Amino acid sequence: MAELKVTYDRQANAAYIHFQDPVQAGTPGAAVQMYACDPVAVDGMINLDFDKEGRVIGIEVLAARSKLPKYLLDAAERLDS
Repeated sequence: MAELKVTYDRQANAAYIHFQDPVQAGTPGAAVQMYACDPVAVDGMINLDFDKEGRVIGIEVLAARSKLPKYLLDAAERLDS
């Protein structure tokens, strides 16, 4: 099974689950479309990022502390340190 990369910014309380290696905007494989899940239905904001072929390449979770398990956030690569 492939490993997922998870990044977390504690100050922003935002996490990102990468299904492929992170890439710079505008390069092949970069997200070209974002779909925002209904924030009312999930009591927060969850965004799905898609590449140009329509594949999900990552999930952004805002209000991450209330949406994701603590062990996942503790193990995530920190972006705010």
